[in-house]
Amino acid sequence: MKEFHLPDPGEGLVEADIVRWVVSEGDEVKVNDILVEIETSKSIVELPSPWAGRIARLMVDEGATVEVGAPIVLIDDGVAAPAAPQAPTEVTDAPPAQPAEAPAAQPAEAAAATQTGSAEPAPESEAFLVGYGTKSSSLARRPRKTAGGVGKPIGPVTDQVHDSYAADQPVSRPIDQSTTTGPLSAEASGEPLPRPGKTPKPPSAAKRALAKPPVRRLARDLGLDLDAVIGTGPGGTITSDDVLTAAVLSRGTPEAQTGVTSRVPLKGVRREMARTMAESYKVPTATVIMQTDVTASMELVERLRARREFAGLRVSPLLIFAKAACLAIARNPDINSTLDMAATEIVRNEDVNLGIAAATPRGLLVPNIKQANTMNLLQLAEALHNMVQVAKSGKVSAEDMQGGTFTITNVGVFGVDGGTPILNLGESAIMCLGTIARRPWVIGKGADEQMVIRSVCTLSLTFDHRLVDGELASKFLSDVAAILADPGLAMMF
Repeated sequence: MKEFHLPDPGEGLVEADIVRWVVSEGDEVKVNDILVEIETSKSIVELPSPWAGRIARLMVDEGATVEVGAPIVLIDDGVAAPAAPQAPTEVTDAPPAQPAEAPAAQPAEAAAATQTGSAEPAPESEAFLVGYGTKSSSLARRPRKTAGGVGKPIGPVTDQVHDSYAADQPVSRPIDQSTTTGPLSAEASGEPLPRPGKTPKPPSAAKRALAKPPVRRLARDLGLDLDAVIGTGPGGTITSDDVLTAAVLSRGTPEAQTGVTSRVPLKGVRREMARTMAESYKVPTATVIMQTDVTASMELVERLRARREFAGLRVSPLLIFAKAACLAIARNPDINSTLDMAATEIVRNEDVNLGIAAATPRGLLVPNIKQANTMNLLQLAEALHNMVQVAKSGKVSAEDMQGGTFTITNVGVFGVDGGTPILNLGESAIMCLGTIARRPWVIGKGADEQMVIRSVCTLSLTFDHRLVDGELASKFLSDVAAILADPGLAMMF
């Protein structure tokens, strides 16, 4: 029997959600057969089996959140489990008896074999899958903190899971017996605990809640009283995560509010989105907006769709917008930069890793196309087409979600004229595309002016005002608008 422990899928995460079991108890699996789909804060990952055998027990239910390193499935590989180690000999105060003659020093391996009564060599480390990292012989947890300090360290995970687990029971940590002073009792003790995320106001409300100005602004925008929020930061400081948690919980229970029918846990991608948006909200931003005639770009889209090279590809106005953004960034490179406040440096990115915000059933995902600035129109169309297909499946890889330098969000597909988006964390600007509508437009000059019906789109650019000023932002947006109005001008960029 072998226990399969939840690995770190290479993102440095500490937990993941079980989305769907691909196998059932009793199924036979081979090495690298997919066992389960998990959702991290960045992507959905399929985990393959490192062993061949039969699924003996699914140890975690679908929808559960599991820590990295916890056992999730028991696989019968046909190899008998090793015998449990004997209890250590009790240590007494009396000194051990001295042998008449000390034996010669032995190698560590031989000494270990002598203690276990066997001369067999120690087993080799087990094989591991690519991307799971190196596998140690046992996985130890950190010591658990108790009221009186650090309690006994929890032993290796392999020693904590027994056959007493049932398939319909969630995996839980064993109780640290060293911290209990007597039998557990269901009797009430002391005052009832406050609801998570909130705390009753102290008798003296004169003390002001500890929170930084951006956090206070977030709480104000959410209509939240900071005095009712538990601070988890240093010295009880209230963080943006505390505010978001309290805002979700402040809606009350279904019995206390009319019309509330259900609660959805904030986890996975949606929880990460809430966290990153709260962090991005701390950045001082500004937005520039302009309308542009995109009639010529729409005509170009129709011509591209009719060409043989683009057959089978999803050619949309977004393709022209993306290419225009890459060309405009080449003329205004600081739009594609990052501000490193710790080093007081501007980091200029040579490549444009173009992020495209995508609304999916799992929440907002922003995968990015690496080195989009080096692609011609056909290559960019292929990359966008593939990105859309992957985003629809909800299985965007962690690599595609990392390293973005500039983002485009298209709210026009929802019939919205425009907006002021929030920066993708770590980037200097994000461009928003509104709906393309047929509207009256004045063309010509002087006596040649006339009113015609044209395809018009509203563009907006939200930017980090610590790095990008209004002049640079306006020049960039004007360059994008010029290319969209007359794609032939791209030859000049």
